Amino acid sequence: MYNLLTILASFGVDVQFPLTNPVLIFTLILFILLFAPILLNKIRIPHIIGLIIAGAAVGPNGFNLLERDSSIELFGMVGLLYIMFLAGLEIDLADFKKNSKKSIIFGLYTFIIPTVLGIFSGIYILNFSLKTSILLSSMFASHTLLAYPIVSKFGVIKNRAVNITIGGTLITDTLALLVLAAVVGTTSGEVSSEFWIKLIFFALLFGFVIMAIFPIIARWFFKRYHESSLQYIFVLGIVFLAGFLVEAAGIEAIIGAFLAGLALNRLIPSTSPLMNRIEFVGNALFIPFFLLGVGMLIDYNVFFKDYESIKVAIVMSVIATSAKYIAAWLTQKSFRFTKAERNIIFGLSNAQAAATLAVVLVGYNVIIGYSESGEAIRLLNESILNGTILMILVTCTISTFVTQKGARVLALEEESQSSQESTSIKERILIPINSLDSVEELVNLGVIIKSSKNRKWLYALNIIDDNQASDNNDRKARKLLEKASNTAAASDNYIHELMRYDTNPITGIKNVIKENKITDLILGLHIKKDISSTFLGRFAEGVINECCTTTIIYKSLQPLATIKRHIVVVPSGAERESGFAIWLMRVWNIGRNTGSEIHFYSNENTLSYIKEVQKKFPISAVFNPDFNFDDFLIISRELKEDDNLVIVMSRSNGESYHKKMEKIPDYLDRYFKNNTFMLIYPIQDFISIEGEFEFNNSNTNYPIQSFDDFTKGISSLFKRR
Repeated sequence: MYNLLTILASFGVDVQFPLTNPVLIFTLILFILLFAPILLNKIRIPHIIGLIIAGAAVGPNGFNLLERDSSIELFGMVGLLYIMFLAGLEIDLADFKKNSKKSIIFGLYTFIIPTVLGIFSGIYILNFSLKTSILLSSMFASHTLLAYPIVSKFGVIKNRAVNITIGGTLITDTLALLVLAAVVGTTSGEVSSEFWIKLIFFALLFGFVIMAIFPIIARWFFKRYHESSLQYIFVLGIVFLAGFLVEAAGIEAIIGAFLAGLALNRLIPSTSPLMNRIEFVGNALFIPFFLLGVGMLIDYNVFFKDYESIKVAIVMSVIATSAKYIAAWLTQKSFRFTKAERNIIFGLSNAQAAATLAVVLVGYNVIIGYSESGEAIRLLNESILNGTILMILVTCTISTFVTQKGARVLALEEESQSSQESTSIKERILIPINSLDSVEELVNLGVIIKSSKNRKWLYALNIIDDNQASDNNDRKARKLLEKASNTAAASDNYIHELMRYDTNPITGIKNVIKENKITDLILGLHIKKDISSTFLGRFAEGVINECCTTTIIYKSLQPLATIKRHIVVVPSGAERESGFAIWLMRVWNIGRNTGSEIHFYSNENTLSYIKEVQKKFPISAVFNPDFNFDDFLIISRELKEDDNLVIVMSRSNGESYHKKMEKIPDYLDRYFKNNTFMLIYPIQDFISIEGEFEFNNSNTNYPIQSFDDFTKGISSLFKRR
């Protein structure tokens, strides 16, 4: 090392340890983030633990290569808030509401059990005072979703166990931090009725601002500014502002970050480019910084010098882990969860880091008196501080391994179930494009309605008139297709670029549908010009008449993510159409991927089929059973500016065709020209495309003849999402 420093000094490079050169610091950190997970994964150590160990090795208590300075603390705080923000952002709100009672029960389990065991062990095993024991118990009760990136990686974030654990985290962390505020306030003599009134008032006030005002501001921003970098910076600003407001109310910033995630949940679809950027930057940079910072706190040397710290660390680690396991076990027994789901609950809730660090550092800095020698007596002494650091390492290690094991089992179970119930349907979505202005919204719609596992069967098509072929038209076509590819790639999807020469664009699209076995067609709405007197345009009408595939005609006046409600008008008898399950799954995906509320308007019989799907695959849905297609214009009273009108149509020979459908284009042109809307024309015949739509594991052949037929078919389709 000395020779290396000498050589570098001879070239005029002054290197000191810990490093002070910002370029070298950042370089070293980046290589640690790159190689630590790779090397430790070879010996089956999860990358989260690898980064914590790497932080301990290079930190001030290891080789002293890096100092845990303000920059590490800043990026670490960003990473911590990022974890909580992602948990709120990615949670399924429909499942969250459905499982809210379970979340409350788990939250109480995982708060009360560690609190009771913590107070008991503090008083009777470690001989601490009552106040110190209560504060110690609040450390056990709180937890950090450190292993959340693992469940995200395995694709099981929608699982009910993950959902209730996230909800329970909000409850137990809030209660633990309130205990901290009460104990510290009591010690300093600040606790009074006025203290609690102010705390509750400001907590409710700022909570209301985050949950009610922030979404309004965010919707306004996203509707007016579409540049990706601006949207990302805006989101970061919202997260930290929420954290600051909650801190101002006397609660830790992590609660504010989680609330910010819930507030923006409906505005940032899971399939959107913005979500992809948020996850990428967080998982690649900010969250690893937080893990490195946690590792730098670990001081192994103290455990060879101070046996009291070892005793405290062992007791804390055992009590914290046991309490969280008991809470997870009780939750499993209460709700009849599987062993893998119990492991997920225990793994996610066992990691002690964020709130635990907040409690121990606050308690350590509170001086309750002085000894005869003049030494400060702290509420939480140095042994507890050192023991906490080891407890963090132990619980994070256990959390990572258990969560990874549970997530792997759940992922395999879901994959196996999906394989057993899958059909021979190969989903392929075609998006004809001819205008730069509409490319982004059309591709985003394709990404939102598709199945989650379909990342390579999107097609963008541009048709060049054979009579107008030229280099200039070729360049325009390639520019359009390139933008479509870039838009899809931003959300981690691949789109096939198709450029075709044809004298008739309708014939061209029809042939592409046959050649590529297209299942869905998305058309941007024709802008009426003098060449066409019809609203839809001759092109769209021709495609509808000539192509039997599911066709969506889309007019977008604002980004789909900023839509508050989707008003879906379904004609009576739609369940008898052979394409019912297909278009319903598309609407369902819009609801699941955007989180927006879906309002279905139809008669009671048709809605009974949709309600059955709602029971199996819950989304935020409202059913209006008294609708009659003869009174279509009543919808205009219900529609608001940020709503999307979805009308399920039928071709003239369809089971659900209604004569009023002929007037729909005129109604839209007159009464709904300032609204975003979609027209959905269901696929006409599954068997017609070379048997592509026959079910392998179902005894039914479409058209649907019975309710059981539908539930079997829709179940097979939805399991593929």
